[in-house]
Parts: sequence; structure tokens; C-alpha cells
Amino acid sequence: MIYLILFVHFVADFILQTNKMATNKSTSTAWLSSHILVYTLVMSVFGIQYAIVNGLAHFIVDFITSRLTSYFWKKGDRHKFFIVIGLDQFIHTAVLIASMPLLAWGI
Repeated sequence: MIYLILFVHFVADFILQTNKMATNKSTSTAWLSSHILVYTLVMSVFGIQYAIVNGLAHFIVDFITSRLTSYFWKKGDRHKFFIVIGLDQFIHTAVLIASMPLLAWGI
């Protein structure tokens, strides 16, 4: 089950995130919210409670990490940029796993 969740997360977080969402979510809550709406809708295949919890957590994490990555990218500090990207995905994965009891059909 966890592999399926991680794959769907990958699709929702990367494949379905448009260039506009990716480049503007660090400065615009409207674009960040658009990304989160798509993410939450896709994650709803696992049940509405699971999707909402992960959508809200995703918003909070991306609100912080997108601003940090934007700052480090503009500063030219690629090392810290990728550290934050890795931390972002680690936190998303941890939340996806921790919230598994909310899955519509159980674990």
C-alpha cells in the first residue's frame, strides 16, 4: 500500500504540478493553493479524510519550503536548495505514512 501512496503522491506533487504552480507558489498563496487543490483531489482516491489531512499538511510544508528553496536558488546556494527539497519530500512522506490510519479502507 505504501508504494501506491508514494507513487500517487509523486504524480500529484510533481507530474500534475504545472510550471506556473512550481515557479509562483513561493510568492503567491493563490498558486500554492492551486497546487494543493490538485494534490488533494488526486489524494482523495484514498478517502476524503486522508486527502484533507495530507492536503493541509502539504500546504504548510510547501508554504515554508517553497520560500526557502526560492531564496537559496536566487542566492546560488544549490546545496542548501537540494537539502530543502529533500527535507520537503521527507516530511511529506512521513505525514503520508503517519496518517495511514485515516485511509478509507484501513491499512
